[in-house]
Amino acid sequence: MTHSFGLSTTARLALLQRLAKRRAHQDEARIGQGEDQGRNRGSAARGTRSRFADLPGMRDFALMQTAVEALSLESPFFRPHAGVAGARTTIGNSRYLNFSSYNYLGLNGDPRVTGAAKAAIDRYGVSPSASRLVSGERPVHAELESLLAENYGAEAALCMVSGHATNVTVIGHLMGARDVIVHDAAIHNSCTEGARLSGARRIPFAHNDWRAAERALEGARRAAGRALLVVEGHYSMDGDVPDLARFVEIARRHDAWLMVDEAHSLGVLGPTGRGVFEAQGVDPAGVDIWMGTLSKTLSGCGGFIAAQRDLIEWLRHTAPGFVYSVGLPPNLAAAASESLRIMRAEPWRVEKLQRNARHFRDRARAMGFDTGSSEGHAIVPVITGSSVKAARLSVAMFERGVNVQPIVFPAVPEQAARLRFFLCAEHETAELDRALEVLAEAMASLSPLEVPG
Repeated sequence: MTHSFGLSTTARLALLQRLAKRRAHQDEARIGQGEDQGRNRGSAARGTRSRFADLPGMRDFALMQTAVEALSLESPFFRPHAGVAGARTTIGNSRYLNFSSYNYLGLNGDPRVTGAAKAAIDRYGVSPSASRLVSGERPVHAELESLLAENYGAEAALCMVSGHATNVTVIGHLMGARDVIVHDAAIHNSCTEGARLSGARRIPFAHNDWRAAERALEGARRAAGRALLVVEGHYSMDGDVPDLARFVEIARRHDAWLMVDEAHSLGVLGPTGRGVFEAQGVDPAGVDIWMGTLSKTLSGCGGFIAAQRDLIEWLRHTAPGFVYSVGLPPNLAAAASESLRIMRAEPWRVEKLQRNARHFRDRARAMGFDTGSSEGHAIVPVITGSSVKAARLSVAMFERGVNVQPIVFPAVPEQAARLRFFLCAEHETAELDRALEVLAEAMASLSPLEVPG
């Protein structure tokens, strides 16, 4: 596309100058206020307490808010949906085509899934009311874990109440200060937070570059006690996948454990949705730790680990995020189990999802949009190269009846800012084509945005 839209170079410079001046004035005002309050208390030593507003992250957030206000941009975030969010959704009093939900196979809201959840509520209530270690264990937990272990050909599995917390607590508990963690540069935040918690040396490698991964691991392995190699089965920002067999080989060659985050793979990759190993014909036993979430294909909330039984038993009795946390609500465990059964019984859902994603990606590219490295499985980004452009496009599309979220700096580098489209099995071809037409209309409608100096 050759449309000129977003901020011109002059406008960007003017905006930066205005924001810098505004931030400087605000900082000076705070400092002056602090000095006045300190004098009023009679001693500089008894000055003002530390302010949350002075946190570096808080100040960056305030600067971002100032930029949004200066550009009169409507925030696309935290919009309340008035029902099940699938291919279509209701926001406020209006219906929208929806490309911002992880309901990949359309199972959230399926009567069989909600029926299983309701039956679990009737039997167990809405909470286990305790850590599973003490009195929060319910039969539906073991049932779900058995199904997940079977899916990955693993000896056992363990479910936790949060996908993010699963990575944080498992990586943070498994690795230590003398160890090394080598991970894809595009790995999810939960993995990097787990690595930070562990105290291990952390080495990112260039996205999806197995050669770079091997160089990093080879260079660091000798000085490390243990090594962990972490990749995703289907990357949530770019919609591409790793060469799993290569990473298995690398891990074995350098005596490292291989961990694969399947949050966006289960229900998406492979003929029946079992994940990246099925899609690529790789023996799942080559992966030491399978991790995934219950909040996408499986219509619930939480995370899981599938691995050898000795690791699972150790985590079950010692991992802080499991031992010291309430157990997974029984209704969510039941819903996830039923979703997994339906996925296995109805592979047409996976096939339709994959067909939809390929159609969307291929047509987007034919229309001149930059879809990056997406392989067209379920996630298709449209790269805008500017956070402002992405935000304005999201608002313009929402005004035209299409809900899609922008991904902006610092979640991605500024030049990689994008709209991120999540496809699902419930989308119809005409809806996909309509969304792309709306995208083209929105782009054409955005004239350069000049900001007065």
